[in-house]
Amino acid sequence: MQKTVQICFALILVSFQTISAQDKPEWKQVFSKINQEALDHSRAYETLKEATETIGHRLTGSSNGKKAEEYAYNLLKSYGFTNLRYQPFEVESWSRGNLKVSIGNDTNHLVAVKSVALAHSPVTTDVSNEVVDMGNGLEEDYQASPDKVKGKIALVFLDVLPGSKAGTKSLHRSEKTAIATKWGAAGIIVINGAKGGILLTGTASVTGKLILIPAVCVSYEDGMKFKDDLKNGKLYTHIKMNNFSGLIKARNVVATIKGKTLPNEKVVVGGHLDSWDLATGAIDNGIGSFAVLDMARTFATLKLQPERTVEFVLFMGEEEGLLGSRAYVNTAIKDKSIDQIKFMLNYDMTHDPKGYNSSVDVNKALFESIGSIAHSLDSNFKNTFRAGAGLHSDNQPFMLRGVPTGGSSGNGLPNNAGPCYHADCDVFSLVDRQGMVNNVRFSAMLLYGIADAKEIPAKHLTDEETKLFLEKNKLKEPLQIAGEWRWKN
Repeated sequence: MQKTVQICFALILVSFQTISAQDKPEWKQVFSKINQEALDHSRAYETLKEATETIGHRLTGSSNGKKAEEYAYNLLKSYGFTNLRYQPFEVESWSRGNLKVSIGNDTNHLVAVKSVALAHSPVTTDVSNEVVDMGNGLEEDYQASPDKVKGKIALVFLDVLPGSKAGTKSLHRSEKTAIATKWGAAGIIVINGAKGGILLTGTASVTGKLILIPAVCVSYEDGMKFKDDLKNGKLYTHIKMNNFSGLIKARNVVATIKGKTLPNEKVVVGGHLDSWDLATGAIDNGIGSFAVLDMARTFATLKLQPERTVEFVLFMGEEEGLLGSRAYVNTAIKDKSIDQIKFMLNYDMTHDPKGYNSSVDVNKALFESIGSIAHSLDSNFKNTFRAGAGLHSDNQPFMLRGVPTGGSSGNGLPNNAGPCYHADCDVFSLVDRQGMVNNVRFSAMLLYGIADAKEIPAKHLTDEETKLFLEKNKLKEPLQIAGEWRWKN
């Protein structure tokens, strides 16, 4: 027993020594240069402003989407990148057409209601059905009344309804749509959780392909009124829509800095360049993707070359089903370079970070070591650390193939921008310049530290280890709903 304890202690000591040694003395000087360069010369805010003014929205597959791809490419070229390329991929693109939703307690006297189609709804729909309240839209809501929704329109809340039992989980709108379809619904009306008459768009498809039933969003105020009306009688709706869907070509934009001593080991840092079409996507994901562009500028300006290769990727198609990041990972699987990807940093609506996060807690010592230098340069950076894993952003395809992921975190969105998520109020006036600058400088430090570390504690997981990791993080159910659980049990 004593010998076992001694061995365990020795292993812990070796692990501690390995991790604590990651804080290379030269990092302090490098991070100081990164800090000053971002403070003095960051162009993240200015280039995002220019893009929102000259391009507008950045919907994948649209002419605006193509302009955004070219804007990012040319910007990186102007920063001096020569190892720069487009990564083309073909996707089934969706864009909205016309929509009219009418609701009332008498089929002969329906009243038009403000609404917006959720992406990947059918190309053509013209249905009239009874509306039924399915609460939070979770499996348990349907199991309680298995036949209630068959052939009818499900009314579900986007998040978790006020007054729900403690511990009630929330699912993505696409997962709630998949559940409604499974239980025989003829359509789904999603109530936005944000107040103020705001409408939300986004995909209702777990696969990135067309769904079988129409899916629309109504405002919080209208939706909660419909729920009250259903307590006193029946409601009916008429949903008529037409949309566009077809194969188009899109392109990720990729800029590479070859590693100094470990060129075959790669750290990917990315953010999705695309946005929905209701506004300019300044918050989702302008503040993330244009921070990535400026991190690339910072590395190029300072001629930084860490030990490992760094790849800056501006993904397209995230909003329509992680299409660009899936294409990137699928290519890496085909050319057998997936095992070279040692870490993926994802920047999706990241703002003014106060700390770092990782999908696994084994990175805590390394990340806090990097963060301690950042804190010494600016005490407003609190050097917090959070471990955990989530879906529905460009980290997901990497994570499902065993790549550890993470990023910067610890602060909310600027100027109460949360309610404007995927909405027509996601405009540049919400953006905070200093928050973007802080994102660039602290995130560039994290990127350099991971890429330059003697060892990255988090390892690329085997297939079985990935399965156990996803189960531990309670991601099996949503992945099963999405049809992405590739294991038999």
